[in-house]
Amino acid sequence: MEQIINRLDLLRKAMKQQGISACIIPGTDPHASEYIAEYWKERQWISGFDGSAGTAVVTLHGAGLWTDSRYFLHAAEQLEGTGIELMKQGLSETLEILPWLATQLKAGDRVGVNAQMFSLNAYSSMKSELKMNDLELVSLDLLAMVWTDRPSLPLKPFFVFETQYAGKSTTEKLELVRAEMKKAHADVFVISGLDDIAWLFNIRGNDVDYNPVVIAYALVETDKATLFIAAEKLTDETTEYLKGQVVTVEPYLAIYDKLKNIKASNAVMVDGGKLNQALFESIPSECAIRNTMSPVFKLKSVKNEVEMEGVRKAMAKDGVALTRFFIWLEEGLKSGNLSEISVSDKLREFRSQQENFVGESFGTIAGYAAHGAIVHYSATPESDAKLKAENIFLLDSGGQYLDGTTDITRTVALGTPTAQQKTDNTLVLKGHITLAKALFPVGTRGTQLDILARKAMWDLGLNYGHGTGHGVGHFLCVHEGPQSIRMDENPTVLVPGMMISNEPGMYRTNEYGIRIENLVHVVPAQKTEFGQFLKFETLTLFPIDQHLINFDLLSSSEIEWLNDYHQRVYQTIAPKLNEYEREWLSKKCTPYVSKG
Repeated sequence: MEQIINRLDLLRKAMKQQGISACIIPGTDPHASEYIAEYWKERQWISGFDGSAGTAVVTLHGAGLWTDSRYFLHAAEQLEGTGIELMKQGLSETLEILPWLATQLKAGDRVGVNAQMFSLNAYSSMKSELKMNDLELVSLDLLAMVWTDRPSLPLKPFFVFETQYAGKSTTEKLELVRAEMKKAHADVFVISGLDDIAWLFNIRGNDVDYNPVVIAYALVETDKATLFIAAEKLTDETTEYLKGQVVTVEPYLAIYDKLKNIKASNAVMVDGGKLNQALFESIPSECAIRNTMSPVFKLKSVKNEVEMEGVRKAMAKDGVALTRFFIWLEEGLKSGNLSEISVSDKLREFRSQQENFVGESFGTIAGYAAHGAIVHYSATPESDAKLKAENIFLLDSGGQYLDGTTDITRTVALGTPTAQQKTDNTLVLKGHITLAKALFPVGTRGTQLDILARKAMWDLGLNYGHGTGHGVGHFLCVHEGPQSIRMDENPTVLVPGMMISNEPGMYRTNEYGIRIENLVHVVPAQKTEFGQFLKFETLTLFPIDQHLINFDLLSSSEIEWLNDYHQRVYQTIAPKLNEYEREWLSKKCTPYVSKG
């Protein structure tokens, strides 16, 4: 706490020296990444808040931290005593950052930001809104002046992601990208998203936690592709591979000069939602700009059959690991020595025993009892709760395998659940099943399906604050776009090949949390006189806890879905288990038969 107060003092001194009245510090990097290298963790350094989403704002006399409902409880704990006020985004009484600044500053004041940390769209929008309030946006890296002991950028070598897993070579993918560039009448395409670069060049690395990406920039031209990357990250093998794919390699920061030297007659394609403002400013002002969603973003969201076969293999392996883990958990519960951190470590160990396992796809959320109500809870040595044979336990985890990426949440009863817990869990399950069974016409957006997961809860005045579904990468980012299923409008339509999560939840503060998450895959369903319809293939393979279900609240078709799902789980995973494990899984997958 004292450390944060000292850092805020240093920043305010630098602000005064530069004539800056406020500084906006987002929790991102120059690549618009979710997980970022230590070098770029500016918001965490200045505020102490380590959640994946949030922005700090520091004025000469105050400070605020804006984050969403996933982190309200988590952020409140970490900000206590720092003098930084928690600003709960999404609540009617909470002003957004720029309107808040308008109340704190006076006409003519200057607001400083590091232009590398903001996309050109966000920067342009900020500049306009601040100007309306007679405030000036200034591009200035204030943190560089005060964060003197920041870590260096990672220089670990990356590796080639073989076509046997990727399904398409870099050469083939570059052809697809150039076809999209041609449609947009673009000569040059600037790529800054690390997952876009990893997918396009079939490379993977370990520069950040959980996402197997490589810190780099890229340029695709009509006759050339260039990867901008630190020389230390190359090996003889990767150098040879890139040469074979006709990819030129230049130093990481050489992209700035390369952009400055683009011919004025060229049209440059950029994704204004991702490309940072500092890079954008390097493009000659005479160039025509094609500001559009990255074609790679769209292309990689639609998985090919090789990728999907890999994902199905990964799901079976994950199911085996989870089966062994939950058997261990049930037996270990009797000892009274299990805690949120120890079970997370053990789950990773079980996953690591599976072939082609590379790492976790995100930090495991192991929330016992009240901690389950903190949507993106992360256990610390101070908060690490002991698991007891009572209440319920929420476990959200995932693995990165060369075959694919997994993400699963299960909520289980560790003792005898209360009637309310069973009702809440069953309402979540009803939403999960209704979405899983959805049949929808081509052209449907995730926003239009979101109500299916919420209606059973809405009917009783209940809700949850997070999205229902996020896209998932293939041995890439566990959170991937552009598709989603959530209340916020998203113009992206769901198309066959997209992978997405189905994860409604219910959270009772200081009591418990419930979430049921499977990954699903959009596939063709049927063609009628009204057009082509699509549906979801459920990919995740692990039983849903039947002790937490009030079957009286389920319809016969919902029970049928659950029984069919459990039958498929057993048939797929059982052959990979020993006899004892099969017997355990068989009990968990026992079909429910109505007693009526």
